[in-house]
Amino acid sequence: MKRAGMIVAVEMAALQRRYGEPRETIQDGVYTVMVYPVGEYELYVLSSGVGEIAAAAGTQYLITKYNVELILNFGVVGALTEEMSEKKICIVKEVCHYPFDLTEIDDVEQGRYTEFPDRYIQTTPELIARAQEVYPDLTAVRCASGDRFVGNEKDKRYLHDEFGADICEMEAAGIILTCVRNHIPVMSIKMVSDSVHGGADEFRETLDEASDACVHVLDQILLNA
Repeated sequence: MKRAGMIVAVEMAALQRRYGEPRETIQDGVYTVMVYPVGEYELYVLSSGVGEIAAAAGTQYLITKYNVELILNFGVVGALTEEMSEKKICIVKEVCHYPFDLTEIDDVEQGRYTEFPDRYIQTTPELIARAQEVYPDLTAVRCASGDRFVGNEKDKRYLHDEFGADICEMEAAGIILTCVRNHIPVMSIKMVSDSVHGGADEFRETLDEASDACVHVLDQILLNA
């Protein structure tokens, strides 16, 4: 079977509601990995916890330890525009790690790693195309990612205006950057949980519904791969 890794921050309950008990649970130091057969894939699922550093470390662990052929991620996000506020399912086409800032020492924009031509790190186009074959209405978006929950409307509008982002969250940059550096395909499916006007309360109210929707979409993509 093909091997796929999946990084989940806080939405593990949705995965367990979808797939039930794993075929195998592996405890390795601080990491617990659950193994599920899904279509042609053996899916190695790791709950990284919140934030870029944890997500990047978990991604590298799955790549190094289990030789996965691709990395999948799903999760809930905040909307940065009115259009994205209507509980949209989306797929990340590129991410900006917006707190990353070398402007005082290098002639680059905030959010840009010097190994890339601009401040946007691309996901895998072939996986986006595959996903949109299964779900033609899946919106491809730009994600602003950083180690901070953004619930304030003013801050959300800043992320859209400054970085051209459609959504914001806390793990995608760590996951995608790690995959790109390892030459591993990566796909990230997101569901809007809180609108551009909403914050933590709206996030909590819609977390389960949004997570379940993400898992359903990912499941269908894997089964139709």
